[in-house]
Amino acid sequence: MSLEAELPPSVATTTRSSRQLGAERLGARAELRARLFASSPRVPRAIAFGTSSTLQVVDSLPRRPLADLGKELPPLGVVERHPIVMGIINVTPDSFSERGRFQDPAAAVAYGRRLAEVGADVLDIGGESTRPTGVYGAGAQPVPEAEELRRVVPVIERLVDVGGAVSIDTTKTTVARAALRAGARIINDVSAFRSDPRMAELVAASSAWCCLMHMRGDPGTMQRDPTYDDVVSEVKAFLEERLSFAVQEGVPEDRVWLDPGIGFGKTLDHNLELLRRLDEIVAIGRPVVIGTSRKSFLGKLTGRPEQQRLAATIATNVLAYQRGAAIFRVHDVGEVREELLWAAAVLRSSE
Repeated sequence: MSLEAELPPSVATTTRSSRQLGAERLGARAELRARLFASSPRVPRAIAFGTSSTLQVVDSLPRRPLADLGKELPPLGVVERHPIVMGIINVTPDSFSERGRFQDPAAAVAYGRRLAEVGADVLDIGGESTRPTGVYGAGAQPVPEAEELRRVVPVIERLVDVGGAVSIDTTKTTVARAALRAGARIINDVSAFRSDPRMAELVAASSAWCCLMHMRGDPGTMQRDPTYDDVVSEVKAFLEERLSFAVQEGVPEDRVWLDPGIGFGKTLDHNLELLRRLDEIVAIGRPVVIGTSRKSFLGKLTGRPEQQRLAATIATNVLAYQRGAAIFRVHDVGEVREELLWAAAVLRSSE
């Protein structure tokens, strides 16, 4: 059964056969692997596919409780940890991938429940698109606070009982506060507390976790010829400064996740360099969130539209896991989770 099989007819999509899915996974993998691992001394081990009994063992690995998500990760190379999968639910009319399919709260809730059923540890709900200018036309426009609240709160209220944690993807303190009251436990701020510094105060005063992301500019400007002397060093310095700011504002350090912002003010080469040297971001010492799912830089390598980028999404997430990433923000939860569990099992068995 596909993820969307239980959605209302207005948002149902055509399902793919297992043969089509397998072909999609294999189609772009060789080219992507060559580009990602070029000139890198840290090439991950191949991921082997074993017997059905092995699959049962891998799939039976328990999800980590939320109380463990903010703890320090083991050093790079020690992989006795389970990947945390964050399912994306955009309740917007203009997100680059969903394109308004989940504006109806009932459709968004049905989709969220299905994501939880196939293994999402976190459901990340966003009511304001961050679609960049360029490949998808004009960049996303700011959303009034009242409209963002109208979009996200009813969905959060109906998804807090599905078993995973709910995250609110917002830069507005008022929206984040309402989301926490509705049951959300994580604040995913793509501005890293720069849009509204009061967000740090809210996190400090609550029991919430937060994710701080690097972004150059804003959605309307971030892809206009972004330049860096050393993208990894500059992103790392930014995240270290934002972490320091959060802690100074009273946010417990063990409740902060960091996101290098793949695709947010970066060229194709910048994104690939961040993935190649992701261990340098991991070295900051906080759990690293990675978000490559269906993004345009994958299409530049494969020539595929966003709905056909599953193979590239899986490849980049598995690579990021091997480099030390802990949380994986994706659209295709079931498929990506399965591959990450295989990666975890293979790497664990080799220690």
